[in-house]
Amino acid sequence: MILVADSGSTKTSWIALNSKGETFFKVETKGLNPAVFDKKTLVKRIISKNELYEVKDKVKKIFFYGAGCGTATARKYLYEIFNEIFNNAEVNIFEDTIAAVKCLQTNKPAVVCILGTGSNCSYFDGVKTYQKIVSLGYIVMDDASGNYYGKQLLRDFYYNKMPLDYANKFANSYDLSADEIKEQLYKNKNPNTYLAQIGRFLIENKSSDYAQNIIKIGLRSFVENQILQFEESKTTPIYFVGSIAHFLQDEIVDVLNEYNLQMGKIVRHPILNLAKQHANDN
Repeated sequence: MILVADSGSTKTSWIALNSKGETFFKVETKGLNPAVFDKKTLVKRIISKNELYEVKDKVKKIFFYGAGCGTATARKYLYEIFNEIFNNAEVNIFEDTIAAVKCLQTNKPAVVCILGTGSNCSYFDGVKTYQKIVSLGYIVMDDASGNYYGKQLLRDFYYNKMPLDYANKFANSYDLSADEIKEQLYKNKNPNTYLAQIGRFLIENKSSDYAQNIIKIGLRSFVENQILQFEESKTTPIYFVGSIAHFLQDEIVDVLNEYNLQMGKIVRHPILNLAKQHANDN
């Protein structure tokens, strides 16, 4: 049996493949970002899912693609955890940008972007994937991601920069008390996920001029800090993976046009294409 996983900070999608490469089951756990969560949390999130725990001794190979796996230290940390749980498996761990490239199923050069709970960008030359910037996560990077937009909403709400009607609707949708926000940001284990959940409000209520302005400021920042780091971006299509990219397709096209960049395609759920690619790896 093979396990293929695509993981962000919010959730991890798993597909188990039998010896014939057929789907045995699909399941989701919470996110398994090794840069954010401690060992106890990661182990609990894996073994608490019955489908995974029941087959842990039958798994022969694991192909795990995840946010936070961009450094050797993070990959080693996660490798050791998987090795303890799935002790008969060959464990392969890759950064989420590798998943983004693979799921697009292209052999042509492209700039490949991730816009989900977090954000990232890489260049694929048709054979190899390259990154110039190591992501430092949600506190200092992650432009145009779910957690980025959550931060902007909270800031504008508390600085009284949000239109009154929008602010009232926002306040009716979440507990925006200072105590609750500080608890989520500074005491709980998932501040980036919390911010991304807040950011959903912007995505779901994006038609106003106020929302459009915030969205496009974030996308322009992503273009300038991430996409344009690659000179090749001026002559190759720009592909996107992730839920934020899926829901902001029109805005992405508009912003890319501002920079004379070519839009590629958007894939919301990479896991299905990843599983197809690993179907013959038994």
